[in-house]
Amino acid sequence: MSGRSRRAGMVLVAALLFLSCGWASTYADPVPSDTSRLVEIRPGPGRQTQLGFYSMAMNRTIRMTLLRAAHPESPAPTLYLLNGSSGGSDGNWIDRTDLTDFFDDKQVNVVVLMDGAGSYFTDWRADDPVLGKQRWTTLLTQELPAVIDREFHGTGANAIAGVSMAGTSVFQLAIAAPGFYRAIGSYSGCARTSDLAGQAIVQAVVATQRGTVTNMWGPSGDPAWQANDPYLQADKLRGTSMYIAAGTGLPGPDDTLGATHGDAVQLLYQLMFGSPLEAVANTCTRQLRERLSAAGIPATFDLRPSGTHSWGYWQDDLHKSWPQFEAALR
Repeated sequence: MSGRSRRAGMVLVAALLFLSCGWASTYADPVPSDTSRLVEIRPGPGRQTQLGFYSMAMNRTIRMTLLRAAHPESPAPTLYLLNGSSGGSDGNWIDRTDLTDFFDDKQVNVVVLMDGAGSYFTDWRADDPVLGKQRWTTLLTQELPAVIDREFHGTGANAIAGVSMAGTSVFQLAIAAPGFYRAIGSYSGCARTSDLAGQAIVQAVVATQRGTVTNMWGPSGDPAWQANDPYLQADKLRGTSMYIAAGTGLPGPDDTLGATHGDAVQLLYQLMFGSPLEAVANTCTRQLRERLSAAGIPATFDLRPSGTHSWGYWQDDLHKSWPQFEAALR
């Protein structure tokens, strides 16, 4: 059975369990229909809460998973986690890491977006024929956080982290709204986006979801590419707590059959595709380190001696960066 078939089977089992347990959706308090709002709050499984958030900016409902703070009746900051180029459809923070267990005793609300495939989590200049209306900067800096704080006792202090494609987006979000996110985590991202190599990477990522990159930042050479390039806009990151990690692409401790629970297909993917992808991320991360160092902007860099572009390492990155996030969120 392929990995995709196994995942489909797991989804079917989860759906049957859901129905047999009789879980019911609850809805947020009624609010005017012309505002962004929670339209669904569905408990389970376990500590998870499934949310549906209607975004006025995108005129559609965005799905996300919430892990409530250890003491949900008390105020708590919020950590937003973004998935990679698939938006979480082929692996995400919930099903590929120990996220639920790791945050079980921590006083922080954790929100995992289950959307945004190929979007770079930015505001696109034009609606895309395939991907539709993309207004992620607006969602993540204006619409969603205020509602999460109101509904789940938020303190107004926020951090955000992302993997791969989203490891670029977290910088762009910090630049778009300076100070809004006190801390950002970039795991295997590529901050440089407007040079020839960076544009090629961005175009390839958007194309994997059949999107048209000119609808995002315009044609090559458009000023929007430079305006959204964290490498060039580095000075706007000053004052933000940053944790930036990448491996080298060389096989590491999570690139074994044991680490992939005997899944040979997953291991082959990590070695054939995850290795070169991480090597590119490593180059980008080293360039950003030089840029921030030259500008006198502090950041924590973890350049691992090995490791491919895969979830085992991103789980470790989150564990290592959490103390820095926690300090920034106090």
